[in-house]
Amino acid sequence: MSVVAPAVRAERLWAALLAATLLSLPLGSVYSFSVLLRPIEQELAIPRSALSLVFGLATIGFTVGSVLAAFLYRVAPMPILVLASAMASAGGIAVASTATALPQLLLGYGVVFGTGGGLAYILVQQSVNILVRRHRGLVNGYLVSLYPLGAMIATPSFHACNETFGWRTTLAGLAVVLVACGSAAALLAGYAGARLIVPAGSGASRPTKLGLTFFKLSATFFLAASAGLMVLSQAREIVAAYGGAATLAVSATTGITAGIAMARIGGGWLVDRFAVPHVACTAHALALSGGVLLTLFPGPVAAVLGLGMIGLGYGFVSGSTAGGIGIYWPPADYGRVAGRTYIAWCLAAISLPVLAGFLFDTTRNYNTAVLIAVGANLVGMAVALTMPKQGWRETA
Repeated sequence: MSVVAPAVRAERLWAALLAATLLSLPLGSVYSFSVLLRPIEQELAIPRSALSLVFGLATIGFTVGSVLAAFLYRVAPMPILVLASAMASAGGIAVASTATALPQLLLGYGVVFGTGGGLAYILVQQSVNILVRRHRGLVNGYLVSLYPLGAMIATPSFHACNETFGWRTTLAGLAVVLVACGSAAALLAGYAGARLIVPAGSGASRPTKLGLTFFKLSATFFLAASAGLMVLSQAREIVAAYGGAATLAVSATTGITAGIAMARIGGGWLVDRFAVPHVACTAHALALSGGVLLTLFPGPVAAVLGLGMIGLGYGFVSGSTAGGIGIYWPPADYGRVAGRTYIAWCLAAISLPVLAGFLFDTTRNYNTAVLIAVGANLVGMAVALTMPKQGWRETA
């Protein structure tokens, strides 16, 4: 009597990457929030500092979702979790599109959209890291590049839709896109054979301790993100404050987000070849140079160049952080560690970006905020150099 061998589970990395791409791109529109600031401010009479809280709360929701994702791995299959997180995000945007006051924006955009986005982000990252075998830094750099790439698409689209139909139609359209992309991503995740836990008998060990390296990596990320998220969340208005025309401000915002996306891929690629602390320190130095340039030569051209350099520095740190997690911790721990690392991202988003909005309301300029960003990047260079040069593979 012959014995039938168990079916081998098909694993298609390309399909998992495509699922991550389709879902992450529309979620990345959160980085285009600066394009929504002025029309919402004008219609609902909400001050800039209060609207900055909406973005800040979205990052808190994103972080909560990121941390919670690791606890859901065994609750349902990967495609179901992906679909549920996408539908939640779409529902939150739909609520925000009907807002008549700040509380609805905080609930819909901040809490629901932010939390759903965080869940989806970690789910697709974890599933890809279970499947990937080579070039882990490059792959993870690509995954974290998808948010700014999404913003690069969303920024001009949002601006055009705002001008033609209004910001409510813009958000309603985003909700429809999230439903469509989330559904496609769920189907692709199933086809990819994506999973969230390492199969039994694969040699996976119990979760490793985070240790001091985690806090150093998170601190380096926080300091870069504080400056970078200020740029991403308010780039359009910062360029305008330095005398740039509306067309230049929108074009600069689009270009900066594109540069950040490429820098994230580059940061991941670099940590496959160079030590994480060296890549992160150099990236902070680049951002520091941008802040100094804008401080010494205030003006529209310097604003575009300086903000671009700050954004690129943040992008390289973000990519090297994503790649560094894959270097410092085993694949099975990726989602758990990444989710906790985004706590630093959350703290960054509710610190300098919110403070920059308050300072603008008070002084009508961003000069002090840029100086604070310079200080953050300077400290970031020092912290980066304290991280270990080797990861779990070399020290195992």
